Amino acid sequence: MGAHERSSARLGSVVSLCGCLALLCWVTVPRVEAGCRQRESPNCCTGRNNDCLEYTRRKTVCYCDTYCQKTGDCCDDYQSVCQISAAIDCVVGSWGPWSSCTTPCGVGSTERSRQVSVPPRNGGTPCPDLKQRRGCFGNNKICSSAKEVAKILPDSFQRNFKDPWRRPHMLIKEEKASYCVYLRVKQISAACKLKLWSAQLVRERLVCAECQSDAMSKSDRCGGDGLEGTRTFWSAASGVGCHGTWVRESSSKSCRCPPYSVLFV
Repeated sequence: MGAHERSSARLGSVVSLCGCLALLCWVTVPRVEAGCRQRESPNCCTGRNNDCLEYTRRKTVCYCDTYCQKTGDCCDDYQSVCQISAAIDCVVGSWGPWSSCTTPCGVGSTERSRQVSVPPRNGGTPCPDLKQRRGCFGNNKICSSAKEVAKILPDSFQRNFKDPWRRPHMLIKEEKASYCVYLRVKQISAACKLKLWSAQLVRERLVCAECQSDAMSKSDRCGGDGLEGTRTFWSAASGVGCHGTWVRESSSKSCRCPPYSVLFV
C-alpha cells in the first residue's frame, strides 16, 4: 500500500471515530435548556407578567410567571425552581339584593354585588363580574306631585293686593301666610333669554319662588312647588316657550322672597 493510500485510510478512520464520539456524546449528554434558573432575580414572578421570560438554547421563549401554568408555556424547570403549587380558581359568593332605584320618579338604575370567597392564586381562573346593573323605573308615591308643572312670574307681578273698590257685602277671601321655596335651576330653554326677568334663570342658580295666598290650592300649597332631590318642571306664564326644570333644596314658612325673585301663579 502506497503512502498516499495509507494516509487516506488513516484519515477515514479518524473521521469515523469522531462521528461515533459525537453520536455517543449526543446520546449520553442531553442538551440542557435555559430556563427560570438562568433569570436574574427574581427567578419567578407572580400573576401575569409578560416580561417574566427567558430564552431557551433554541432561541424560543418560555415564561416564569404563574400565568404560564394556564397558557402552558412555562420553562422546563419552572416547577422545580419556582416550587409553585397547583392553580386555585376564584370562588365568589351569591348575589346580594338589588338596590333601590336611583330615581324615585322615572327612568333610573339599580345594582347588586357579590363578594370574593376565595381569591385566585397560582394562575387560577380570575374572578367573574362582582357587580351587575340594570335599568329601573321609579314610581314613588311622590311622583304624582313631581308631574305638576309650576307656573311662575317675576315678583314685580304682585298678586296680593287690597281692592279699594271692594264692596262691604262682598265676601273677603281669607288670606293665608305665604311661604318661600328655594330651587336650583337644572335646565332652561333658549326662549327664556327673550325677557329680562327670565334671562336671569340660568343653570345651577338658586332661585327663591314665593307662594302667595291667591296661588294656593285647597291644600295650602302652590302647584309644582318642587321636590327635594327630584327634578320638577316649571314654565313662565308670560313667556311663550320659556320652561325648564329645577330641584327643591329648602323651604321657609311665613316669609317673603328678596327682590328679583319669582312668584307661583
